[in-house]
Amino acid sequence: MNGLYALKPWYADRLSGVRGALARREVSPDTLTVAGVLCAAGAAAALAWLPVPVAALPVAALLAARLAFANLDGALARDTGRMTRRGALLNELGDRAADLVVIAGFLTLAPLWLVATAGLAATLPSWVSLAGAAAGAGRLNGGPVGKTERCALVVLAAASGWVIPVLAVIAAGSALTAGLRLARLWRDLGQACPEGQR
Repeated sequence: MNGLYALKPWYADRLSGVRGALARREVSPDTLTVAGVLCAAGAAAALAWLPVPVAALPVAALLAARLAFANLDGALARDTGRMTRRGALLNELGDRAADLVVIAGFLTLAPLWLVATAGLAATLPSWVSLAGAAAGAGRLNGGPVGKTERCALVVLAAASGWVIPVLAVIAAGSALTAGLRLARLWRDLGQACPEGQR
């Protein structure tokens, strides 16, 4: 079920030099979270306003940077002992905002109802994972259509012009991913609760 998320350890290792440089310069992890959202906004603008396939390169570069910042902010916070509850909150809000901003790039290219459906669906896997974590389960990540796969699909739309099919796959695949995560959490959390708890 991990999909492209299985590459995260390899990707994090590639970014270790960057992480070290950021730590030496005392860059705030929160700054990286905000930078990730800005990259997502840039990718959305390129998708919305640049023609196919010219949009593909800037969209790919900006979404790669968005994923890098999403990886770096938490890792930098752990490496430098700067993990805070506010930082964790900003990280989650930043990830959701970036997800929605990228999908908003389709507003000039597709019907509003389809863009809205894909945007809502794209947030579902994370909400399910957050609910599971709140209930005491481990945080679930990955595909079949998680954050990394959604980014790849957006690049495909920018390169090919297959806007409607890509949005449909994002919507259906994200809903499937949320369903699979929910089923796993339901199973993992199925142990009997202590007396007096539901």
